[in-house]
Amino acid sequence: MASSRQLPQVQRVVTGHDNSGFGVVQNNSTLSFSSMDIPGMDGAKAAAVWVTTDGIPTKDNNLSEDGAERPVDGIVHPNGTNLRCTDLAPGAQTPMHRTTSLDYNILLQGELILIMEDGSETHLKNPGDTVIQKGTMHAWRNPSTEWARWMCAVIAAEPAVVNGKGLENETR
Repeated sequence: MASSRQLPQVQRVVTGHDNSGFGVVQNNSTLSFSSMDIPGMDGAKAAAVWVTTDGIPTKDNNLSEDGAERPVDGIVHPNGTNLRCTDLAPGAQTPMHRTTSLDYNILLQGELILIMEDGSETHLKNPGDTVIQKGTMHAWRNPSTEWARWMCAVIAAEPAVVNGKGLENETR
């Protein structure tokens, strides 16, 4: 497994309004990646891009607070959204996990294999390849010798219900 990330920095531009109502750039910075505090996530680094915490529709258009600095306990904020950018080292694999969320995963660079609970695998190879994750148990593996990067919009959702049973957050 490679020891250092060799992917380019990710620029994050946040717009807002000044006191006159003009659209302005409020923040123009690069993402700060760090190791994930989730057991079994060795080889994965993530950066918060933006988090909303006040429900849907959000009130963020009227706040000057930087959403990337809002704390999230885990991956899903129960009353909002979490836009994350994740890097996965060559050969690394996440544990099998499920979140009570609807996730839009978009491959930006490299390759990923989506592993489902039934053992099926889907190989994502092209930038823009997208997975809509609907509260299912899954894992990610990087099959290549290069780092992989994907963006994920995590939206809080009611747990998926199968045979009358709600499927809660779980990591195996």
